[in-house]
Amino acid sequence: MPQSLDAIDAKILDLIQKDAALSVAEIADRVGLSSSPCWRRIKRMEEAGIIRGRVTLLERDALGLGFEVVASVKLALPSKENLAKFEALVLKWAEVLECMTVTGAVDYVIRITTTDMHAYDTFLREKLLGSGLVSDVQSRIVINIAKRTTALPLGLVSDYVPAS
Repeated sequence: MPQSLDAIDAKILDLIQKDAALSVAEIADRVGLSSSPCWRRIKRMEEAGIIRGRVTLLERDALGLGFEVVASVKLALPSKENLAKFEALVLKWAEVLECMTVTGAVDYVIRITTTDMHAYDTFLREKLLGSGLVSDVQSRIVINIAKRTTALPLGLVSDYVPAS
């Protein structure tokens, strides 16, 4: 059962999911608390598993990793063992940013980032198809990203409405 959030918890989460570099003092000031109660709320949400971690988002294009592909992957034999083997391999492949088991005609949808088409071809041949587990890959090259966010819609689980 999901944790219930009051408006202050939701506001804290909204702030840190948009800027993990904020200090506890800055967060406390913005939500109208002193630092100690704010820190306790953050720790409670970390312990409850609501806050999984804090990261720095990097700009892919600035790093030369602007080639992105969304691939639908069908396993040759989607058995419990092969699903586990494939997922273990994906965890080792740095190019794979996301891997989702899906319903329908394919078993997985994966999001891959790399330097260019040639690097993707190498990934496809050596890793995906070279695994011996995959029977079909349908690749879709990402042309433009209209929206990408890591921010969850907290207004769906709390009365708090984030500022736009």
